[in-house]
Amino acid sequence: MSNKFRDLVPGILLLAATIFVVAIFPTPLSNAQAVSLQEQLAAQYKLAKMGSDSSGWSIVEEGTLLSIQKGGIKGSPYKTSFTRSATFQDGTVHAAADPASGKAGDIKNKLCGVFKKCPTTPDAVNDESTTKLFAKGDKVYATKIDVGVDKDTVTMAIVACDTCNKTDPPTYNKANVVFVFPKGTLATASAGQVEDTIGTLLSISTDDAKQGDSAQQGGDQQQGGDQGGGQQQAGQQQPAAQEQPQPEPASIDKGMTTDQVQAAMGKPDKIVNLGTKTIYYYKDMKVIFLSGKVSDVQ
Repeated sequence: MSNKFRDLVPGILLLAATIFVVAIFPTPLSNAQAVSLQEQLAAQYKLAKMGSDSSGWSIVEEGTLLSIQKGGIKGSPYKTSFTRSATFQDGTVHAAADPASGKAGDIKNKLCGVFKKCPTTPDAVNDESTTKLFAKGDKVYATKIDVGVDKDTVTMAIVACDTCNKTDPPTYNKANVVFVFPKGTLATASAGQVEDTIGTLLSISTDDAKQGDSAQQGGDQQQGGDQGGGQQQAGQQQPAAQEQPQPEPASIDKGMTTDQVQAAMGKPDKIVNLGTKTIYYYKDMKVIFLSGKVSDVQ
């Protein structure tokens, strides 16, 4: 072996090792971001579970209730083998549009790759006899979430809450919604930014909390009516109270407990418990707790 060739051996070995590492770990940052987003979205949106028996499909475990904010999503009964898709990009719903080409039409190949569900007959893709457009205000559950950092997409499978929408007979219409983000942005986007984008189309429903508040307010008003006469008479006999100084504005700091936040802000409109993650919803903001302490305010 010549001295010249012997001098080249270390460089060749180093180059071979580098190629091997790149081949095994091509995009470590993207993969880590995808896992992180997947976990955080799973904590924000509890997935519903579907089951079937002799009577057909039904929801066997409820998830986070979502409210549709814009029309344009076309669904079909859960029993059908093919799931239709819509994309949401730049604040607009594009029914059955392919995010790669931007052309309208069913994206059979895309969905087969993402959800492993393909139509069983050639006509299943174009059969319009059983489709239904989800209306604004319809309630749905998420059944699956897929994060594609390399494609800058988050795909959410949804199914109708027929009891919420008073659909009879129930059909549990389903659809896939592909949230398309600007090229290269999903790799650095925070979970909060992704959730805000999803929320402009599929917001977390607060109907249950509002109904509970209305019932409580009704009870308070009735109790206040029973005591109102005596309090009004007593108030007329008492001199006007001296003007009190305005209290300091309420503030929320990172690390505060749930009790401290309620002491500062009052009872939230809605509380969502997702394991170690808890979300308090107020009129104009939401407070996110991790392991019982404030981690973020949005």
